Amino acid sequence: MRARLRDRIAASDPGLLRLTAGLRTVGAIALTLAVLSLLGADVHLLVAGAMAAMVATFAIREKQLGAQAVTLALGLPVALASVSLGALLNTRVVVGDAFFVVLIFCAVYGRRFGDRGTALGLIGFQVYFLSLFVGATVDALPELCGAMALAFCSSALMRFAIVPATPAGVLLRLRLAFRARLAQLVSAQLELLDAPADEMDKALEAVREGTARLHETAMMIQGRLEEGTPDESAARLVQRRIADAEVAAERLGLLLLTARTAERADTLTLHLPGAPAPSLAGPRMPDEAGATLRRDLRALHALVLKAGSGDTGAGLAHVRNRLLGYRDEENLPPASAALQDVFRGIGECARAVLGLRIALDGPQDESDDSPATARSREELDAEDAAIDGGGEAAQEEQTGLRRPTTRAAVQVAVGSSLAIIGGELLSTQRWYWAVLTCWIVFLNTASTGEILVKGYRRLLGTVFGVVAGIVLAGLVGKHTWPAFVLVLVLIFAMFYSAPLSYTLMSFFVTAMLGLLYTLLHTYSLDVLLLRIEETALGAACGVVAAALVLPVRTDRRTNELLETVLERLAEVTEAAVGQLSGGPADELLDRARDLDQALADLRAATQPLIHPVTPLRTRRHTARYVVALLETCAYHARTLAATAELLPTHPSIAADPRLRGAAARTVRNIEAIAARVADEHAGARVETGPSIASLLGSDGGTPRYGRITDRVLRHLERLDEAVVGLARPLDVPVAAPKG
Repeated sequence: MRARLRDRIAASDPGLLRLTAGLRTVGAIALTLAVLSLLGADVHLLVAGAMAAMVATFAIREKQLGAQAVTLALGLPVALASVSLGALLNTRVVVGDAFFVVLIFCAVYGRRFGDRGTALGLIGFQVYFLSLFVGATVDALPELCGAMALAFCSSALMRFAIVPATPAGVLLRLRLAFRARLAQLVSAQLELLDAPADEMDKALEAVREGTARLHETAMMIQGRLEEGTPDESAARLVQRRIADAEVAAERLGLLLLTARTAERADTLTLHLPGAPAPSLAGPRMPDEAGATLRRDLRALHALVLKAGSGDTGAGLAHVRNRLLGYRDEENLPPASAALQDVFRGIGECARAVLGLRIALDGPQDESDDSPATARSREELDAEDAAIDGGGEAAQEEQTGLRRPTTRAAVQVAVGSSLAIIGGELLSTQRWYWAVLTCWIVFLNTASTGEILVKGYRRLLGTVFGVVAGIVLAGLVGKHTWPAFVLVLVLIFAMFYSAPLSYTLMSFFVTAMLGLLYTLLHTYSLDVLLLRIEETALGAACGVVAAALVLPVRTDRRTNELLETVLERLAEVTEAAVGQLSGGPADELLDRARDLDQALADLRAATQPLIHPVTPLRTRRHTARYVVALLETCAYHARTLAATAELLPTHPSIAADPRLRGAAARTVRNIEAIAARVADEHAGARVETGPSIASLLGSDGGTPRYGRITDRVLRHLERLDEAVVGLARPLDVPVAAPKG
């Protein structure tokens, strides 16, 4: 029961990153409040200390503990200077407002210097805002500075002593989360196996969601490899094992879907949200083969859960040996060709799980190994020995106003100026709420559409938060400590929900502010309604600034990212096919992860286009379809890359020089689509023609698949079909087949 609960928590919060952030922040605030209360501080100082502790904790984003310590140490003088200037300029309206705009510009511009510049800018802005919120004065500066120093010390104590999180520890927890999500995906696939026709869409959606969650965790691991592993070889080993497991699990889901349907399932079905399930071939699996398949899927689920648990019993070895045996043709049970493909997929998943287990636990007891298991271990050992490091290509950096940080700094400075003017007209005392909203909607956004959606979500969360704030303020009245306890609960909920829903996070923030107003004896219904007005004004100012000052239209942003995705796709495909054709080894997994990251950026940028409030429904469906097609292409390219990396060590895969010519059309088509996206007047066209299998032909009676596996050919054909499918929604002309 304890292990099951641990796995559920790991799967819901990979790496426990949200839990760690919430506990650190709440702990730092509680510690600050405890010390200040012992010193007899008044409520204004308690609120200032609590807010400073929150800022000092969430602003630090570096992964290495040493870098975090340096940033936290530099943040304290920045905070002291900011609160001092806030107190000095609080009564000088024009000078204070002008300085606030300059501070905002510098804080956003500081993002170009990485995580440290972002953190220091965030601390400077938030602490200045804090000084306005608590009404800081020059006379109160010594107490305020002391509270700031205490807050930073409390944050350091929580970060480095009470709730530490080393890069290696976070990576280990992420790997365990990957295992837990892999088990959940296998469980969803098992439900897909027996789902009746009227529940097929629901079961397919669960598999689709599980596949996406597994990929999300793989990307999180990729972002932590450099800091969390002792050397580059170890990083590449983890990268290889994660990629193998992800590809094998996704392929197993596709094979299961194919076995249940009347024809081969389209890979797009696993990536397009809401896509209907294909028509079923029959009501259920054949009795004997179906029973064996259910048993083996349950066994695979158990095998995944045991990986990394330290369990090395004979029963587990027996299950592992049986599943790995499906990789040998003679061990397949009698069944249809589609069902036998599923059993092969289970064998490949079992091999990937074995690799994960070795990566988690190190060398294993080999006394109970079957010949199939011994062969799998030999392949894994050979792959490990072949792993070496590789460099990264330098990226071209933009300059001047073309640099995103500079452009964003100018935009937010203009938007904040408008927010100050409008906020002063609404309220001469609480105008800064409009500025805060304008600032926040620019964080982690890159186009006008993203800012519009973020502003809408913040306003929605604020409206509901005001209602909650009214209820909570009425419950606690003027009871200070119950109110602070509720504030801590809301802050934890805010940090725990932030990566999941920006609307929900805004709700908790606003509800918390209602309690803080109560503590400061400034609570009233008018104040909370003013908060809604200021929030709407700040969001509007942000959108206006983004639309009129150095604008980056959503179409332009998505086209740039789409072009990058297509370029990465062409690179991965060409490099993988080149290696499968006998060419030199390349850093294929690195290229594949670059493709995945580019696709993740594109997916985030299309959120304004696919948001439910978007009035252009056709455009929304087109954006979803294009992203789903690209995810399909990425899956096939990722599989080709993983297969090509097995080439030196896998006895059933050999180089076939014919592949390069057969896949050349696919690469040309990807490049043609990229050229058309970059310039709609380009004359590039997508070519169609004979299937890749027919292009390979045969020589001297050699079977068509004599020197390559069935799998490589299938993925090449599916990739070619998906690339041609991209032409229609992107308005790329398709040339008629020659001859």
